[in-house]
Amino acid sequence: MLKMVKDQEWYDKIHGNPLFTNTSQKEFDQLLLECKLKMYEEAEKSNYFKTPQEGLLIVLKGSAEVQIEGQDGSSVTLEFIQENELIGFSNFAYYLGEMARPLDKHHIDMVVAEGSVCLQVPYEVIKHRMDDQNVRDYILRKMSIRLANVYTSLGEQVRLADEYGESEPYVRRVQDFMSSPVVTIHAEAETREIAELMIKHSISSIIVTDQLGKLLGIVTEKDLVERVIAGGGSPIELKAKDVMTKEPHTIKVTDYYYEALTKFYKHGIKHLPVVKAGKPVGIVTFATLMTKRDRNSMNILKTIEEASFEKLPVVKAAIYDVLSNLIQDEISTIHTLEIITKFYDRLAKHCVMLAVQSLEDQGKGTPPVAFAWYQMGSGARGEQFMLTDQDHFLVYEDVTREQSEQVENYFELLGNEIVVHLEQAGYTRCIGFMMASESQWRGTMAIWHERIRQWALRSTPEQILLGYNFLSFRFLYGETTVNDRFIEMVHDLLRKSATFIYYMAQQEKEKPIPQLQQNFLNIFRGRSKADVIDIKKHALFPLHHCLQILGVSNGIINATPLEIISALQKKKKITKDFAEEIRHAYEISLSIRISMSWEKHLRGEKVSTEIDLRKLRRWELNELRTTLDTVRALQSHLLSKL
Repeated sequence: MLKMVKDQEWYDKIHGNPLFTNTSQKEFDQLLLECKLKMYEEAEKSNYFKTPQEGLLIVLKGSAEVQIEGQDGSSVTLEFIQENELIGFSNFAYYLGEMARPLDKHHIDMVVAEGSVCLQVPYEVIKHRMDDQNVRDYILRKMSIRLANVYTSLGEQVRLADEYGESEPYVRRVQDFMSSPVVTIHAEAETREIAELMIKHSISSIIVTDQLGKLLGIVTEKDLVERVIAGGGSPIELKAKDVMTKEPHTIKVTDYYYEALTKFYKHGIKHLPVVKAGKPVGIVTFATLMTKRDRNSMNILKTIEEASFEKLPVVKAAIYDVLSNLIQDEISTIHTLEIITKFYDRLAKHCVMLAVQSLEDQGKGTPPVAFAWYQMGSGARGEQFMLTDQDHFLVYEDVTREQSEQVENYFELLGNEIVVHLEQAGYTRCIGFMMASESQWRGTMAIWHERIRQWALRSTPEQILLGYNFLSFRFLYGETTVNDRFIEMVHDLLRKSATFIYYMAQQEKEKPIPQLQQNFLNIFRGRSKADVIDIKKHALFPLHHCLQILGVSNGIINATPLEIISALQKKKKITKDFAEEIRHAYEISLSIRISMSWEKHLRGEKVSTEIDLRKLRRWELNELRTTLDTVRALQSHLLSKL
């Protein structure tokens, strides 16, 4: 550990933490040897809480979100942790010997909101330091504050749920939930006056403005503590201009909830001034946003969670109502799909849970071994806006030869039950039989290992098609430990399958992207095949396939198209500008597909992805032409790399 802490600044910062103050240099160095310095990249997900012995995590730099995942795979945010705060209080009852570990039945992850540096302090070090009264007092204060925040949040959620009920629109703009009017102060104000205003108004930040009311900066409680109290400054001599955060991140009144949430996560901040024409008109805090998060989706989530087999069809209608509002309000395609995907994921997981319960109720028993259930196709890519056909598979633990028949019989029954429940919810059966009810789409880890290996060895057009469908998989229900091993196995197999990947790329070469002619004479000609383009076949599928192949080639699997684009950019496999072009092409393709399909759905027509070019306006035709050019460029990029 000491060798890793080469920067004296880190060393001093750790020694200055209340967990280690009042230790001699020798004692501190010995304790530090047992700790680990951990670096986390932005958006990195870490299963830090595997065992209680891992102790506490001190966030030295950056911020993180702690999420708890239930046995059904659903996640809920527990805490948002910033610099100098601690992660891991949930295990203290275990440390003190008062009770068994309270969260053994759940999977807890730490999701880093920005690049972070943390110090892992193991249980043995904590136990040693708890002999110090000052350390015990420090831990007690921190735990008390954290507990108070939890109760405040819960109380606020109950109050707001009663206040808003079902009347609040699904997608809200910042102006709907910001605090206004905002409390402001001038740049020459004394910090003592700022503190008095915070106490008077029960707020945790003050906006600093100039004589014209324009935003100059923001002073938060954290600024006062760090720059006045801890910094040893005088509350009379120091002015607002001396302690404020200049040019803070801001948000507009017309921005959406999700845009505000993104800024909080991306920049690791807790206060966002709301501006209009450069002047502050309100403020949004992270705490407020957390209390409101998902409140307006509680009713539909409740509908899903409480749905019996007979009531599953009701859920589809509820989700379609939300989708209709999102489309009518012209919410961006990406945000719309983020919202709707969350509901469909819940619905699919609920169907699997009901299927497991159904077998138990029939006297067929419970799952004999741990398993994982995966979606494929548009649902796995996060693109499903209307319920389509089923695409899914089952993976379960390896068993002995004596157990194999019993285990296979159970999962055959489960596969069939899942299909029946999904069908009841509105998912049609896959005409290609890519469902867990079919033997080729379920099996033990060993069976899947051999199955994927055979796909790679044969490399026929049929096997490649199976590969494309399979590679869009996403884990939705079951044991995360099974999923972790499955992902590792797939990674290992694909690393050894360069020929399979090459043939996949060659197959894309044989599917050229059509070019839209800019010839005005075409307007006066009769309708022909050249007037029609299939947005799914000619844009979305080639884009998906190219991203899948590039992703696999660079060790990226189990990811949505947008996640693959970001990962490729991060690995410097594509430039930032090219990544933006691909994202734009992807969003345009999805937007066209959604608007076309939804309009046909409302008219009661058969849903199709074919576009009549003659009905497009000039700007729409230009957007489509740019999209196809980008997909063609991505295809060329892929072929040049392989």
